Amino acid sequence: MQGEASNLAQKDLTTEYAKDVEGVKAVKNEMTVNPTPSKPVETISDKIDDASITAQVKASLMVHHSTSMLKTLVQTTEGVVTLSGIVNNSAEKSMVAKLVADINGVSKVINNMTVEVAPASN
Repeated sequence: MQGEASNLAQKDLTTEYAKDVEGVKAVKNEMTVNPTPSKPVETISDKIDDASITAQVKASLMVHHSTSMLKTLVQTTEGVVTLSGIVNNSAEKSMVAKLVADINGVSKVINNMTVEVAPASN
């Protein structure tokens, strides 16, 4: 894909969205980053923006085999990540929270995920 992004987080997030499209096998992101000149240049130690954190959370959950990324909704506001959706068991719920908490820029994790209840057998 080609085009312009206003920051690296927007470029990364675009890549993640493209990967989520059914049937997409690979994404080659050739977007250029054109920051507005009035903004000061950010350093790595500066606060990471919410879109970047969300993209990192989704990527982390996607590559970790013990999590159900497809059933996880992620929302980030000022570094606070709120998780919702369905997990297979309480261990997976804890694992997801731990993975998210370890991501750079995450200040707090609110885990609203629910454990999927298996249908009763007769």
